[in-house]
Amino acid sequence: MDEATENCEKAFKEWREVSVSNRMRVMLKYQQLIRENTTEIQHLITEEQGKTLDDAKGDLFRGLEIVEHACSAPSLMMGETVGNVSTHMDTYSYRQPLGVCAGICPFNFPAMIPLWMFPMALVTGNSFLLKPSERDPSAAVQLAKLALDAGVPAGALNVIHGSRSAVNYICDAPAIKAISFVGGNQAGEYIHARGTGNGKRVQANLGAKNHAVIMEDASKDHAVNSIIGASMGAAGQRCMALSVAIFVGKSQEWINDVVEKAKTLMVGPGKQAGVDVGPMISPYAKKRALDLIQSAADQGATIALDGREYAAPAGYEKGNWLGPTVITNVTTDMRCYTEEIFGPVLCVMSAETLDDALKIINSNPYGNGTAIFTSSGAAARKFQHDVDVGQIGINVPVPVPLPMFSFTGSRASIRGDINFYGKQAIQFYTYWKTITSNWNPAFANTGASVNMPILGQDRK
Repeated sequence: MDEATENCEKAFKEWREVSVSNRMRVMLKYQQLIRENTTEIQHLITEEQGKTLDDAKGDLFRGLEIVEHACSAPSLMMGETVGNVSTHMDTYSYRQPLGVCAGICPFNFPAMIPLWMFPMALVTGNSFLLKPSERDPSAAVQLAKLALDAGVPAGALNVIHGSRSAVNYICDAPAIKAISFVGGNQAGEYIHARGTGNGKRVQANLGAKNHAVIMEDASKDHAVNSIIGASMGAAGQRCMALSVAIFVGKSQEWINDVVEKAKTLMVGPGKQAGVDVGPMISPYAKKRALDLIQSAADQGATIALDGREYAAPAGYEKGNWLGPTVITNVTTDMRCYTEEIFGPVLCVMSAETLDDALKIINSNPYGNGTAIFTSSGAAARKFQHDVDVGQIGINVPVPVPLPMFSFTGSRASIRGDINFYGKQAIQFYTYWKTITSNWNPAFANTGASVNMPILGQDRK
């Protein structure tokens, strides 16, 4: 790890001097190489992480969009200037890279999350130390190799492997100036505290409990299909999964339709045609989900669809299988609601009014994402204005912003005050340098002054 960091330090000194236009050209070449190698990376993701091939392709494509946005660096990096702030004086600011930056990635998006991080860091002139998840690192390693093929100089991008010891190293190494992290709350809060305690910038995307509100004037088929896809896709192992559905008023009559739709999903190996839901990432993750499902039953909820009864596919009996599960009659004091399950499990709640639904959402500590399904502009406007969540979908189940915006989760879903990708990525990976210059042609006649300079006005 020391060697990797030293390589980053050495490479940074030269890479920062490469013009932003040429760094942009590296990203242009990089996005081309990712496209050419999509199938290979897609299969690496499915083999290690378990998600379906189509979902793996989406994982990579959403990361590719960040690389494409990095090609806008010359515009995004533009500074500020004011001429003649005082007679013969100008002030201008421009952005400078921080130095060695690092990323700590989760298992659930082996391609997208690394691509949230190092392309924007590199194009702004930094070097980068990447730690992919130890559970599925191959996609990240391949993406790093392609970056070198695209023209990132040797040493500017390094990959290290490990778990807690590697995380502690990144938090403590003096050469590392900034840390990007995506993962659970326990790890993220630890990394944020330890990293900032050592004087580093830290951005940390954490856990979530994302709610969907279904109004009785919504398109029934669209709402039901959206909820199933957003709750069960990737076996529910997404930080933007819709894990709670709140049915308002007469829409409560559609709860059984959700159960019936979930029954149609096919569970199996990600490479198998027709599969909708792949395995969970580990035996521990499966056991934790099973425990939370059982706790729901013990606390009085109804297991309307029990994925624990799912029979493993032939030849894959040792897999971490959990079928789609729908829990109804959920209340806010139940563990299945207060804890992030991170599995193919949907908690269903009921509310009489939109205000009641908003109260539920705003009382939950997380603020990653939410969605409303409605045909009423007034209801949608009220929801987006009153809900205390950072990312909102209106008839959109998974409102992850495109890269010209930023990923703006809020409250307990984030630590740090600068978000991932978009314009905020430029802010995170750079600092301002401000210069005030004086080119007075009559320097010799100005005399000495011990008074505080007043730049906004001329002295007489």
